[in-house]
Amino acid sequence: MSVLPLVFTSGWASGINAYAVVLLLGLFGATGVADDVPDALQRPDVLVVAGVLFLCEVAADKIPYVDSAWDAAHTVVRPVAGAVVAALLAGESGSLPELAAGALGGTTALISHLVKAGTRMAVNTSPEPFSNIGVSIVEDLGVAGVITFAVFHPVAAAVVAGTLLVLGVVLVLFLASRIRRFLRRRARRRAEKRPVAAGGGPPPG
Repeated sequence: MSVLPLVFTSGWASGINAYAVVLLLGLFGATGVADDVPDALQRPDVLVVAGVLFLCEVAADKIPYVDSAWDAAHTVVRPVAGAVVAALLAGESGSLPELAAGALGGTTALISHLVKAGTRMAVNTSPEPFSNIGVSIVEDLGVAGVITFAVFHPVAAAVVAGTLLVLGVVLVLFLASRIRRFLRRRARRRAEKRPVAAGGGPPPG
């Protein structure tokens, strides 16, 4: 069977939590649950680094405004991770060119990341912090569940991932006004932090 469904699903999940994808796939391969996981993802050093970064993301992702800063910092990381994981999966199976797999995984991860970042901006317009925690837990469980499902049922998991991606894009478009309000408020907060010069000019000599 083509590795295309798993490439697409891993790309979608990488856009939400790339470290969880690497960690889960690596653990599935190292424990023998999945046979087609690339050796590069099963290396102990890769698993340790992915585990530490995953814990950092779990913490940062549940703090209002810190989550959006974390998302901004990962605008490049998540698509690159999605592309690398996809290329490794394609190289392991030999059923899909690595370049095409990388392009698909990276593009899907980018779209998924933009959906995640946009949704969290909208959530940050809420004055209470509990919605951030709830959304973050749903995202973590969703990534874990879909990736695990993909290992055993890749086609069905890809359908689930595709449906969630489309629904996410629709949701972000629906929440666009709240996102713009968040961006204006953040810009205003940054402007208030800038030092304001006292007086209109240099003192008279």
